Amino acid sequence: MTEVASTSRGWIAATLLLLTADVSVAAKPDPYAAARQELIRAIAADVRDTSQYLNKRGLDERVLRAMEKVPRHAFVLPEDRAAAYENRPLPIGHGQTISQPYIVAVMTDLVAPTPTCRALEVGTGSGYQAAILAELCDEVYTIEIVDALGTAARDRLARLGYRNVTVRVGDGYYGWEQHAPFDVIVVTAVASHVPSSLRQQLKPGGRMILPVGTRFTAQQLILLQKHGDGRITTRQILPVRFVPLTGGHE
Repeated sequence: MTEVASTSRGWIAATLLLLTADVSVAAKPDPYAAARQELIRAIAADVRDTSQYLNKRGLDERVLRAMEKVPRHAFVLPEDRAAAYENRPLPIGHGQTISQPYIVAVMTDLVAPTPTCRALEVGTGSGYQAAILAELCDEVYTIEIVDALGTAARDRLARLGYRNVTVRVGDGYYGWEQHAPFDVIVVTAVASHVPSSLRQQLKPGGRMILPVGTRFTAQQLILLQKHGDGRITTRQILPVRFVPLTGGHE
């Protein structure tokens, strides 16, 4: 009896030690938690300030939760991690930027992603917008024309566990016909017009958002919706500033 009791006490002590260790690991503080929450407050304030453009005073809670969850510091250059949760764009190399979080949140909200949707992103960059979409959609396909950025984004997204994102290096102007039609299309670089290939690959009932203009002229964020009969309606949202959509097309 004594031996059995002693063994039991040892087993219980060992189990408690393991549980304590698990709790200790789980309770490890997130050094970015406060900055993430402050970013969400900043986005909400900007949305209220631009409500006359957006026709709304608040964003979908699902979008805000995704913005709070995705680790933006993992998508910026190491030297910019201290600024990762500031509400502003940051350089990511190769003349490209990671967009201002407010703009990412607004663009995501306006295309109204659902848990079953299939999304296309043109302009992967570091993969941040793709990660936000991956939190909200069933499948995400994203195209990056800069080889080094696309390859790094593919590795980064895989490392962070985004198994529902497929990255391709190529010219996103032509979309990704193999996986069309798409419920959602997000273009993160400015074009002088809406590419016809993207209009064709948008599913009836789907939405596309993109900046239209040029690097040196006014740019407007445009929301397109394709109706069941194939008609497309557009709405100008607000002035923006994006890097240009590059490639060998007009």
